[in-house]
Amino acid sequence: MRPRKRPVSSPAVNPPPPAIRAPGTRTTACVVLAGGLGTRMKSALPKVLHAVCGRPMIAYALEAAMALKPQRTVIVTGRQTHEQIKDALAPYADRAKTEISFALQVKPLGTGHALLAAVKELGDDFSGSVVVLNGDFPLIKPATLKRLLLLHGKNRNSISLGSFMTEDPGSYGRVLRDPGGMPARIIEKTDLAAGDEEIKEVNSGLYVLEPEALKLVGDIRLNPRKKEYYLTDILALARREGLRAGACRVASEEEFAGVNDLRELGLAEAVIRRRIVCGLSEKGVRFIAPETVFIDSGVKISPGALIYPNVHLQGVTAVGKGCIIYPNVRIIDSVIREGAVILDSSLIENSEVGEKAQVGPFSHLRPGARIKSSAKIGNFVEIKNSTIGEGAKAMHLSYIGDASVGSSVNIGAGTITCNYDGVSKHRTVIGDGVFIGSDSQLVAPVAVKKGAYVAAGTTVTEDVPAGSLAISRVRQKNVMGYVGKRKARARAREDK
Repeated sequence: MRPRKRPVSSPAVNPPPPAIRAPGTRTTACVVLAGGLGTRMKSALPKVLHAVCGRPMIAYALEAAMALKPQRTVIVTGRQTHEQIKDALAPYADRAKTEISFALQVKPLGTGHALLAAVKELGDDFSGSVVVLNGDFPLIKPATLKRLLLLHGKNRNSISLGSFMTEDPGSYGRVLRDPGGMPARIIEKTDLAAGDEEIKEVNSGLYVLEPEALKLVGDIRLNPRKKEYYLTDILALARREGLRAGACRVASEEEFAGVNDLRELGLAEAVIRRRIVCGLSEKGVRFIAPETVFIDSGVKISPGALIYPNVHLQGVTAVGKGCIIYPNVRIIDSVIREGAVILDSSLIENSEVGEKAQVGPFSHLRPGARIKSSAKIGNFVEIKNSTIGEGAKAMHLSYIGDASVGSSVNIGAGTITCNYDGVSKHRTVIGDGVFIGSDSQLVAPVAVKKGAYVAAGTTVTEDVPAGSLAISRVRQKNVMGYVGKRKARARAREDK
C-alpha cells in the first residue's frame, strides 16, 4: 500500500462546509471489515462467524447496514477466512435487496489496508457516501447507523466518525479535538502524550466518508511499530487537506463493544439475549424468570405465550398465541401452534405441534414429527418422522418412528413401531380410532386399519383388518404347586 505524495496544508480550525451535498440526496455504500483472524478466540472458526444467539456475529453488523438500504455492500475478508465467511453469509446475501460483494485483503495489514481493498471493489465509478463498520460489532443497532449518516449529511461533513464517552477508555483510540471543538485526530493508547489520558471521548470504529475523504485511504502511512495501516489516521489526513470532519456521539459504549475473545463473546450474547426477551415482553409474551431464558434472534413468539425458566428456543422456531412452555424445554427449528402446552424437560427438533396439543414431560420429538391438534404425547415417548392425528394419545414409554397415526388413536405404554430391518426404513400406518394395547410391537411395513384393536403384548407382523382384534400371545399355562416344589428341591440340595 504505497502512499501517494500530496502537498501538506495546515489544518483548518473549522473548515467551512462544502457546497456540494445536501442530506439524504446521495447514494450509499456500506463496508463491513471482517478480515481479522481473531486469534484470541482460540478457535479454528473465523471470529466473525462465532454464533451470537443463533446467528454469526457478523450477521448483526450486516443486518444493521442493510437497514440503510445501501446501493452497494462490500464485506472485506482475509485470505484464510474468505471462503468460510462467504459461504456462511450466502443466505443473507440471497435475501438482501442490495448488491453484496466480497473484497479480499490478501495480507492482514490493518484496517486502513482493509478499507483500501473495499475501495477497489467499489470501483472508481461509485461516488456516494461510504459507511464503514466492523464485523465484530454484534451489538450495533440500525438506528445508530442511521443517526450517524443523518448527522453526517446534515453537517455536510467529508468524514464523520461515531464516538462515545467512557470513564474507562482502555485500549480505545482517543478523539482529540481542536480549540474550535472539531475532531483533529485519533490518538491510539500507545501514542498518548501527557494529559491525553484524561480524554474520555473515544473512537467507536464507525465511519462515514465522502469520496474526497475516501481517496485519502491510499495516503495512510505504515505504523512503524505495528507494521499496519491504521484507518484512524485518516481523520488527521482529512483535516490536513482542509476537509470538514465531525465526531458524533451517536450511541452508548455498549453498542460499540467489539468481540475479541470468548469472554467478550459471552458478554455480547448476554446483551442480545436481554434485548430479545425485553422486546418480546413488550409485545405481550410473559417470562417467569427472563434472565434464565435463551432465545435465538430468529425465534418468533406470539403475544399471550407463557415461558417458564430455563427454556431454550433455537433456530427459526415459532411459538403461537397462548402457548405454555414449562421449565427445561429445548425447541429447535420447530412450530408450536396456538394453545399448545409443552411440559417439563422435553426436546423438540424440526417438528410441528398442533393447536391445543400437549407434549411432555420428558418427551422427545425428533425431526419430522407432526403432532396434530389436541393430541397428547406423554412421559418418555419418542416420535420420529411420524404424524400423530387429531386427539390421538401416546402417553407412556413408547417409540413411534416412520408412522402415520390417525385421529383418536390410543397407543398403550411400551408400544414400539419396528421400522428398521437393518437395511431400510419401513412405515407403519394406524387408522382412525385404533386401540393399541400396551407392550405391542408393530413390525413395519404394516397397517392397522380403522377401528381395529391390538391386544396387549401382541407382535403385529401382518395387516390388521378394520374393526378386528389382533392377538399373538402364547397361550398362558399355570403350573399348580410349582413354587412349593421348587423350594423343596432347593432345600434338598442344601442338605446334601
